[in-house]
Amino acid sequence: MANVAIYDIANNKVGDMELNDSIFGVEMNAGLLHQAVVMQLAAQRLGTHATKTRSMVRGGGRKPWRQKGTGRARSGSTRSPLWVGGGTVFGPHPRKYAFTMPRKQRRLAIKCALSDKVKSGDFIVLDQLNFEAPKTKQMVELLGKFDTPKKALFITASEAETVEKSARNIPGVKAITTMGLNVYDILNHGKLFITKDAIARIEEVLA
Repeated sequence: MANVAIYDIANNKVGDMELNDSIFGVEMNAGLLHQAVVMQLAAQRLGTHATKTRSMVRGGGRKPWRQKGTGRARSGSTRSPLWVGGGTVFGPHPRKYAFTMPRKQRRLAIKCALSDKVKSGDFIVLDQLNFEAPKTKQMVELLGKFDTPKKALFITASEAETVEKSARNIPGVKAITTMGLNVYDILNHGKLFITKDAIARIEEVLA
């Protein structure tokens, strides 16, 4: 099992802990991670784009001219797709883009993402994380202690409103709970800060 250091919010080492290799030491599977990210982003698409077919376009109820004798091509409506102002053929319509992956694959993708952070050294374990009151300044100071100029993700075992509110006004910084753990957020943020309680919760669910 891999050993990682535990820090307090002042970046002082306060202990060590062992990580479960079946979760934090999984071999990388780039294809599976890609599929998990595409699934998550596809579920966020609204799919509200729409075009009107010839039956939806206003007008065109009267036949433009008689069927025969004019020398022109026969036509039954001015809202035919061949006419200017007519309907659209095979245009987009409201739809859902969401698709699902098997549970084992979803869990394995999360393990791969977490393992990648551990291997890259961007996995920081905190003894605890909570603020007395929501203060963006406190979060900025914490990031400064760990020299974190890039995007950061904070993971707590349970909902911490003060942490979430302290992070939401900082671009690139996000706070979630283990219930909301997902591949996209892990990969989209440079450093991952996680409490030891959150690690215990993740190992309890994914082990």
